[in-house]
Amino acid sequence: MFRRHHSTDKEKMFKLFKLFTFIILTAVFLSGCVTISTKEDLPVYSINGVTYYPLVKLCESRGVSWQYDPLTRVVALSKGLHRINLKAGDNLILVDQRASLLDHPVDIYEGTVVVPISFKRDVIDTLFKEVKVPTVKRGLYPISNKIKKIVIDAGHGGNDPGAIGKTGLREKDINLDIAKRLAFLLKSEGVEVILPRSSDVFIPLDRRVQITNNSKADLFISIHSNANRSRSMHGFEIYYVATSVNDAKRAFYSARNANLDLTNASLASYSLDLKAILWDMLYNNSRAESIYLGRNICKIIGDKCDVKVNGLKDARYQVLRGAYMPAILIEIGFVSNSSEERMLKNGYYRQQLAEGILEGVRDYAQGLAKAEEPN
Repeated sequence: MFRRHHSTDKEKMFKLFKLFTFIILTAVFLSGCVTISTKEDLPVYSINGVTYYPLVKLCESRGVSWQYDPLTRVVALSKGLHRINLKAGDNLILVDQRASLLDHPVDIYEGTVVVPISFKRDVIDTLFKEVKVPTVKRGLYPISNKIKKIVIDAGHGGNDPGAIGKTGLREKDINLDIAKRLAFLLKSEGVEVILPRSSDVFIPLDRRVQITNNSKADLFISIHSNANRSRSMHGFEIYYVATSVNDAKRAFYSARNANLDLTNASLASYSLDLKAILWDMLYNNSRAESIYLGRNICKIIGDKCDVKVNGLKDARYQVLRGAYMPAILIEIGFVSNSSEERMLKNGYYRQQLAEGILEGVRDYAQGLAKAEEPN
């Protein structure tokens, strides 16, 4: 009898201990989120009993690039050949275009996107095991070996919204967003970037030209979005300065109003005629280089993005006429087309466009490097 009673007391005590532990843990979890430490030195949150990691810190620890679109609450991650898409409030994710379900949804805590431990374990830890320094394509020269400085001009701005889509999407906002994304990518490649406008301000065209030429940049890229009364019009296209623009007139104007560095030229005279001849040669060369750059970008965009590529066209745009270096104007899509307006609202798609332009610039720089290699 004594033994049986002693055993019963032990069982009661054990049950009370389990009940007490359960009450304490429940109180902690129901009170909200608590932060706990990990061996990886990453902040970790317990939300309703589920372990979550701040996505930004997780990406930083693995060298993963990320972009968040507050409109759609979609996050796009990329590193190497891997692309991951997830959405706050949803447990469906896309890993390299393959759908997968997490056991708990992606969430937002204290203004930051957090992901459940299953995402870290099954995706991040599996695909991105160590941080590596970002590199360019294997076998290719870094862009900055040939291209030191680029002007990225975001069209319109301030009281000039540019084209406006049917649902209210404004060209000036798209242009600036893609310009900033492209600038970030180029800077990560070691290229210096000049942004004539980095916020929602209006800058006159002549001032943009002045900023561009004073920068002594190697390339000029202007970002725009298209529109047409015919809402069926769609596609990506690039413009370079038209051959109808009189290069001789531009050359004489530049000879009078700009400084041309002739310090290394063994010439007897720096006359206006001589400068005009040199400027004329420069403009003809810049037009050819602009076409070469535009072709490279069009090819990459056609391969990378789900968009019709309308190709290269010439135009008499002021920013192209005035630029002293290879210059292109990119129309990334038609906001007047409902399908393309919807695509341009998506942060992941805008990131694809920026990455496509970057790769086109990289291929252009690679071509310059190859041209200088000895036969």
